[in-house]
Amino acid sequence: MDATEAINGRGRTLTSTTQIDSRASWAVAFTALAIYSVSFGAPYITVVALKPIAAELGSARSVPALAFALAWFGSALGGIAMGWLAERLGIRWTVIGGALMVALGLVLSSLGGQTTLLIGHGLCIGLLGNAGINAPLYVYVSRWFDRRRGSAMALISSGQYVAGAIWPTVFERGISSFGWRDTMLVYAVFEIAVILPVAAIMFRPAPETASEGPLPGSVETGWVLGLRPRVVQGFLCLAGFLCCIPMAMPQGHLVAFCSDLGIQPSHGAAMLSLLLGCAFLSRQFWGLITDRIGGLRTVLAGSVCQITAMTGFLLTQDEAGLFAVAAMFGLGFSGIIPAYVVAIRELFPAAEASWRIPTLLLFSGSGMAAGGWLAGMIYDYAGFYAAAFTTGLAINAAHIVVIGVLVWRQGRLRLPSLARA
Repeated sequence: MDATEAINGRGRTLTSTTQIDSRASWAVAFTALAIYSVSFGAPYITVVALKPIAAELGSARSVPALAFALAWFGSALGGIAMGWLAERLGIRWTVIGGALMVALGLVLSSLGGQTTLLIGHGLCIGLLGNAGINAPLYVYVSRWFDRRRGSAMALISSGQYVAGAIWPTVFERGISSFGWRDTMLVYAVFEIAVILPVAAIMFRPAPETASEGPLPGSVETGWVLGLRPRVVQGFLCLAGFLCCIPMAMPQGHLVAFCSDLGIQPSHGAAMLSLLLGCAFLSRQFWGLITDRIGGLRTVLAGSVCQITAMTGFLLTQDEAGLFAVAAMFGLGFSGIIPAYVVAIRELFPAAEASWRIPTLLLFSGSGMAAGGWLAGMIYDYAGFYAAAFTTGLAINAAHIVVIGVLVWRQGRLRLPSLARA
């Protein structure tokens, strides 16, 4: 029988002979991927229509950028409560409720001015909508896998990039033909028609439950990586916040950045689709890497790739060059977030997943929100995006330091264990 091994906070090797991966597991994972690719498409309407929205509402670009940021932040903030709710009501009902709220948020955003745009995105699309879909599905799908958990997390988290790869060009055409308000209304109907029946049919109780025996971590040893569990969780949350600030900047402003350089909006939307399409493809590769080297090391490797690609946005303003840089950026950063989820499952007990994973996603989502908003604020102040991207590089460097500390401690604990083996 195959065995999976993990090393706990004191360097001790723990072995599990139970494997729950199955065809049903992958069916659930692909269903989650499809739902993510639709639900996370909603905020991209605001990204593609950033300049038209700002012009029509008579606002600075930071207002629609803030709406996009609030959608991310609300999704992250509500994830903790929705994770608790999913444990009690079942994943099916939180996903269905979340889909209805996303549609309501699009309708509300399309009907008014700045206030309704912000409320629709922050409260409905974010706090009550994608919050009921994002974190609960991470926890739920992680309980369908053990041996290939890294690959599964990489697959489902790619739904956000499938959304970014598919929808921007569609939205750009819809906005050009019908306006951004009608585009939101049409997408609201589509989102309900897809997610509700799929969630009702596919989601049933997972084979692993929160009451099962602990994985390596705080319940068994009282220590994680030689530190108190809350300290390690704090490091992970800080790292999640820092890495997502630069991650969000090109995603939230690439279309407007290209327009400022004289590049057609349709080409800017295609560039954003390329970036997120490359993120989807490479995320599967990063999932395989995570299964081999573990979550923490994958986070560090992805962060180094991200800062390298981010530099490219400062070095070229040529359209062909920016297409290449966008592809590199997508290939580089895409493995980071699912690797955090795997790291938590490697370090902490299964019983704690329902709150530790949403807490981490709260900080990473807050970083995505802060990055999109901060880039807009810096642009409004400086008048160009180079200043925002430079700030992102500095924050990315800080992330490498933070996550590097955890990787270093893990390496120190692993070496004595391997020597004894």
